Amino acid sequence: MFKNNFKNTLLTIVCYIMIVINAKAQDTNSSKSVEAKIDNIISSLTIEEKVAMCHAQSKFSTPGVARLGIPELWMSDGPHGVRGEIKWDDWGYAGWTNDSITAFPALTCLASTFNPNLSKDYGISIGEEARYRKKDVLLGPGVNMYRSPLNGRNFEYMGEDPFLASKMVVPYIQGVQQNGVSACVKHYALNNQESWRGHINVEVSDRALHEIYLPAFKAAVEEGKVWSIMGAYNQFRGQYCCHNKILLNKILKEDWKFDGVVITDWGGAHDTKQAALNGLDIEMGTGTDGLVTSTQNAYDFYYLANPFLKLIKNGEIEEKILNDKVRRILRLMFRTNMNPNRSFGRMNNQEHIDVARKIAGEGIVLLKNDASFFPIDASKKITIAVIGENATKSMTIGGGSSELKAKNEISPLDGLKNRYKNATIIHAMGYASGPSAYDRVIPSKLDANKLQQEAIEVASKADIVLFFGGLNKNHLQDCEGADRKEFKLPFGQDELLNELIKVNPNIGVVLVSGNAVEMPWISNVKAIMQTWYLGSVAGNAIADVISGDVNPSGKLPFSFPKKLSDNAAHSFGELSYPGDSINEYYKEGILVGYRWFDTKKIKPLFAFGEGLSYTTFKLSTFKTDKKEYSQNESIVISGNVSNTGNFDGAEVVQVYVGKLNSKVERAEKELKGFQKVEVKKGGNTDAKISIDVKSLSFYDESISNWNLEKGDYLIYIGNSSNNISKKIKITIK
Repeated sequence: MFKNNFKNTLLTIVCYIMIVINAKAQDTNSSKSVEAKIDNIISSLTIEEKVAMCHAQSKFSTPGVARLGIPELWMSDGPHGVRGEIKWDDWGYAGWTNDSITAFPALTCLASTFNPNLSKDYGISIGEEARYRKKDVLLGPGVNMYRSPLNGRNFEYMGEDPFLASKMVVPYIQGVQQNGVSACVKHYALNNQESWRGHINVEVSDRALHEIYLPAFKAAVEEGKVWSIMGAYNQFRGQYCCHNKILLNKILKEDWKFDGVVITDWGGAHDTKQAALNGLDIEMGTGTDGLVTSTQNAYDFYYLANPFLKLIKNGEIEEKILNDKVRRILRLMFRTNMNPNRSFGRMNNQEHIDVARKIAGEGIVLLKNDASFFPIDASKKITIAVIGENATKSMTIGGGSSELKAKNEISPLDGLKNRYKNATIIHAMGYASGPSAYDRVIPSKLDANKLQQEAIEVASKADIVLFFGGLNKNHLQDCEGADRKEFKLPFGQDELLNELIKVNPNIGVVLVSGNAVEMPWISNVKAIMQTWYLGSVAGNAIADVISGDVNPSGKLPFSFPKKLSDNAAHSFGELSYPGDSINEYYKEGILVGYRWFDTKKIKPLFAFGEGLSYTTFKLSTFKTDKKEYSQNESIVISGNVSNTGNFDGAEVVQVYVGKLNSKVERAEKELKGFQKVEVKKGGNTDAKISIDVKSLSFYDESISNWNLEKGDYLIYIGNSSNNISKKIKITIK
């Protein structure tokens, strides 16, 4: 019997090895076969046909070659859902009735989950919807670093830490691309503000560039194997990022071996020769809102259109430059619209809604909870005053290019009414913004004083007040095209809150935003919950957490400063942010976010990685597998997480590392590992986190490469950057 079992096991192992070998051989042959096909296609194309493939033919498509059966390439805005169908030649909506989708939570929420598995689910779901809509490229996700809380586009990104963003972006990309749809990581690089984004020249040290602003892009390429990347609007060291020799040719294509397509942001190209020679492959959206008045197609006058063709024909640019662009475009097509094995995709459905709700629930962050204000028992017959326009305002429209046409959007007010059947819920707007507009502020026509008085009256009659405040997706809020003008809450919310507190101190604040805000009233409210933009399921997901059906486990992906000048970028004056309209200098260097607060000993309002739960956790017995390591090893940190409270819940074990007595400037500590663990009440579970020793290297500008310092390091283990429960000293030999 033992011999038979052994033979069967051995046979299974041999078969498995053969399958793996054959699969690898097929992959290799497939890759070689595709490249051979591309060679044949390129040899069959005219120069005119090849040039045409390098620029737009409409707002969101590039031409194929009908003569050879090469299809058009179709793109759609993301990254939180597939945008509604846009007209061929202008930014108006096409008026389709079958382009409604699932609006997924914003990427700030996804990052707050600290859960890469959910990022994979997110990518798969949104990729299915993009594929069903016959899109070949989804323009997202975004991984620009959170540098200033005024950046109007922060809600589209994954926070202030390059390690967190790297770990969250890779599974998203993999999920999207398994549908035969290309993710398009954006905006490469240093697009960290909307003010003067179209021309501002960013000056940043090589060290900060490589340690802070590039790691998530690098992970997207080397680990996520992303098929396309979108250039940024701004300049870097005097060259526009969409045709920047250092960023595109040297770093992206040479150092990282990127084999995909570089696409401009819409209107991001500025020069034909630079676009041709400095790494751009496809030009979109340049300087036309349609066919203009000429008899010829305006798209033919893009920088990579007729002007490019002319330079090739007169010998100023070699045809091999064009062929490389076409090769990359065809490679993208073989991965997407010329891949016969890709799925059909799926339209928005209940499974996608479930994924969105799960992400929303795990991403909501509980910041303050005095006297266990939350959760609020849904079985009690109480009166709840819901105050604030954000309790009813749609947050899927607006915000710029990431706006969505959601099939359904459940407001926070409706979500609470759905959940609290025994309660009396009364709503008052309290404050109001104007209608949503992308490029201008439209003031509200409602009487602000009257709205405030109505809210005060409603609050005075309630057992509990839930104030839904924060920002919205209007111009000068969380919106593409311009940054916020102030750190405080808009529309008189601070003043309204102060008045509400006078008539009912039993108040909890529910913030809807993608950015940090100032909180002068923080000591006078019982609880604060950061809920982000949650998309289709916003109301139900918020009610899940408020009622206790879901125990909050989100952690902040960026720091909340007490005042704006506490933020690193703002502490150095206007040349550091927003610049002088021509140049901007990142004077804080590598000390971005919590690195700045920790190193400079400035206490934030709320710290990176911070987030409360309805239960309590204890981290214990954490240790490293040994005390000394060489550069080719991994540091293994293990320990136990116990749930000492009364709710099942999830905790994020966070591991930071700092270099003792470094010869170069260092942050006190940097996130190098994390693990989210679910623990039943009264139970415990083990956690294990592995850190590659080489990841402790700094970027050494003297050698233009990474350098691992020998000596002593301190490992910090905790559940936020400001709550460390264990420190362990190790040595790198």
